[in-house]
Amino acid sequence: MARRRIQERSARTAQLCAGFAAIRTELAIPAQYPRAALVEADAMARAPRLPPDVGHAVVDATDLPFVTLDPLGSTDLDQAMALDRLGAGYRVHYAIADVASFVPPGGSLDLETHARAVTLYSPDLRTPLHPPVLSEQAASLLPDGERPAVLWRIDLDHDGAVVDVDVRRARVRSRARLDYGSVHHAYESGHPDLWLVLLREIGELRREIEIARGAVDVRVPDQEIEALDGGFHLVNRVSTPVESWNAQVSLLTGMCAARLMIDGRVGVLRTMPAPSADDLDAVRRTARALGIEWPSWQSYPELIRSLDPAVPVHAAFLEAATSLLRGAGYTPFDGELPTLSTHSAVAAPYAHVTAPLRRLVDRYGQEVAVALCAGRAVPEWVQAALPGLATDMRAGDQRARTLDHACVDFMEAVLLARRVGQVFSAVVVQRRGDAYAVQLADPPVRAHAAGEGLELGERVRLRLTEADPATRTVRFVPA
Repeated sequence: MARRRIQERSARTAQLCAGFAAIRTELAIPAQYPRAALVEADAMARAPRLPPDVGHAVVDATDLPFVTLDPLGSTDLDQAMALDRLGAGYRVHYAIADVASFVPPGGSLDLETHARAVTLYSPDLRTPLHPPVLSEQAASLLPDGERPAVLWRIDLDHDGAVVDVDVRRARVRSRARLDYGSVHHAYESGHPDLWLVLLREIGELRREIEIARGAVDVRVPDQEIEALDGGFHLVNRVSTPVESWNAQVSLLTGMCAARLMIDGRVGVLRTMPAPSADDLDAVRRTARALGIEWPSWQSYPELIRSLDPAVPVHAAFLEAATSLLRGAGYTPFDGELPTLSTHSAVAAPYAHVTAPLRRLVDRYGQEVAVALCAGRAVPEWVQAALPGLATDMRAGDQRARTLDHACVDFMEAVLLARRVGQVFSAVVVQRRGDAYAVQLADPPVRAHAAGEGLELGERVRLRLTEADPATRTVRFVPA
């Protein structure tokens, strides 16, 4: 029996990998880097050099005890942090991979990164923004030697508010590559080290500031495909507190970057318009339909924070509430400030600067911040690239979303292909006319159901009528 299970798992894994490869071909995901770009990357990995017009020295910060914190097994490490107390407050040293020192402007490598815009993730394969010799070796902040970095120093007061910001180029050395699972275990076991204590304190203080300014945090579990034990598993994943604290440091840095850009009147912001009154009214009607109490005095962000995604009606409402998180984009500017300069979910100006190995725009955001902190003009090669960044990033983000959805849809169809005709328990999480989105408990599939009279948040029994891996289609009807 064990041998049969292994053979079945192996056959299904092969089927899934073939399907993921077919999706990449269908979406024209590049299979390899152009040779000229690879040659350039190899040369830069051996001898990185400062980009043109930086106009300042590189500081030695190798004495700071940096560590990285990422998913288990990650090798493309964008950020490392060193935390300390500063009187009654805190000092955050945040080192970001200095990708601009490895990618000469206008070269073959630069052109290819603009075409890709982002790293793409399939369950079985990562399609990197930069060649692995850079993204997983020379430019990655691995704990195996010195690395060039853009070093942020952010001082906070005892309440977690920003007191001072400095950005400059530096040489750093990571001491350890930590992962979310082991760090969360250390926290849960009650034996955290000082670094984790400080991360928790800073993260929670920044969370309180986030709540006070009215930011929106829709906690819908992510539907992900996880590689485990030689196979793939579909899971609904909720982030741990450690991940949330880590995200707060990244968010803090992005907000500081946006403030520098606005004060300097040049840069590229991550923006999102506020939801319209009509959209808010529609979500309020959804709350009434689900029996969720939403007092007139309670704001939308406050309501969202009060809900538990483990409760079916709450999960249905949170799913519907994501409709208000639309229209995010990138807004470059040089001179005159843009009409929209804030991100409505962040409830503040915000910029992407913390993931340059995986996201094109961050390389340019970093260069703007470094120049402005040094009191120098933004380099010409950065200014020339700013107007086109929004278009490049829009195309890259759309490609990433399409790839992710296609892979999940395909795996759902494979998991259910042999179960057509069976009845499943599910919760209705979305309704559009006579079409419904439903969430199954086991397997954790999100699919479409046809029928009449279903209500949001309702627990229903559904019969599977179609599961076609070729078309990536899964359909149910009420049983």
